[in-house]
Amino acid sequence: MRNPLLVALDVPTEEAALGLARELAPVVGGFKIGSQLFTSAGPEIVRRLRGSGGAVFLDLKFHDIPNTVAKAVEAAVRLDIQMLTVHTSGGLEMLRAAEDSAQETARQMGLTAPLVLGVTVLTSMDGRALNSIGCEANVGKQVERLANLAIRAGLRGLVCSPLEISALRQLLPEDVKLVTPGIRTGAEPGDDQKRTLAPKEALSAGADWLVIGRPIYAAENPRQAAEQILASLV
Repeated sequence: MRNPLLVALDVPTEEAALGLARELAPVVGGFKIGSQLFTSAGPEIVRRLRGSGGAVFLDLKFHDIPNTVAKAVEAAVRLDIQMLTVHTSGGLEMLRAAEDSAQETARQMGLTAPLVLGVTVLTSMDGRALNSIGCEANVGKQVERLANLAIRAGLRGLVCSPLEISALRQLLPEDVKLVTPGIRTGAEPGDDQKRTLAPKEALSAGADWLVIGRPIYAAENPRQAAEQILASLV
């Protein structure tokens, strides 16, 4: 996964996702499967993408009691994915259960354990949204608090918006991986993402991988859009 582009296959059907994946496979590092596609197509879409050699980031953001999350992570690891997400707001015990389950299941199956990524604050949220649910209204402080919790739990990676990357790089061990959604080129219309940066800016700030959805899959020519983004990183 040296290519830092992870394309979000936020499309409604398995057929659409596989078609998009075939088109983009030569120019991206992997594919993110989120709630829409997984609910529509189920685990089979993961198996088919892995069968074709594609790296898979399963972004279901598990958030439940520790035992339930551990079992969900176990099921995900058995699909031979490379990354998965859990909400850091689930707490220390839940995060530890997720990482332990990933490591143990991978060991039993002879697989490389996927990167369990802690989701800090969704990129659609700002200070007002955080305050409305009783959290720290300062987004940066809330991200840092949750990031520290994730590292205490043993997680090796985080999901954060591009705007928090620089601060986290100063705070966290250098081997912690940062996966960054909220990537926008500036050419697309405004949407629900509030904390965004351009691709090269996010990499320069210290991101390891960039999750890019609408700027690629909604483009008139998705492969060309991906190629242009990749070229902009040089």
